[in-house]
Amino acid sequence: MSKVLVTVANGSEDIEAITIIDVLRRGGLDVTVASVHDAKQVEFAHGSKFEADALLVDVADQQFEAIVLPGGMPGAEHLRDCELLVDMLEKHDIQDALLAAICASPAVVFGTHGFVVDKQATCYPGFEDGLTGAEFIANEPVVMDGNILTSKGPATAMVFALTVLGNLKGYEAAQNVADGLLC
Repeated sequence: MSKVLVTVANGSEDIEAITIIDVLRRGGLDVTVASVHDAKQVEFAHGSKFEADALLVDVADQQFEAIVLPGGMPGAEHLRDCELLVDMLEKHDIQDALLAAICASPAVVFGTHGFVVDKQATCYPGFEDGLTGAEFIANEPVVMDGNILTSKGPATAMVFALTVLGNLKGYEAAQNVADGLLC
């Protein structure tokens, strides 16, 4: 079973975080949701309170097939500023694990730390200048280049999560979940 890490922070986008977690779990993936803070309890950007499965520090030594970052502000900034998360992203990138980010996170996290250099990527409109070294693709809801998957924002969370699922378990698994969700 593919192991996936979804990181959350105070200020993560509610719809994105919940949609990613739900879709991946419906698809049968082993999803660990980890808080980048010192507490499992986080408050999302629009006031939803959420308890993560673990603290990031407690799962830092594990290998995942994918690391997925929701967006939202200031959630993306908390992810960007988490040195442990950046170290994990670098180690997983070397292993060609799937690195996926949506909304502000492609620019704020991936762009800041060089993960999209010489890649095509997308992000929430207005953040594209943060995609340092990347070719910004404005007209696609989800963009994949190598092991880097990026998406625009809340309205694209479902197709983004299904794309993560499809990359890890195949098209048929993603289509089965999409059918069950009436997508």
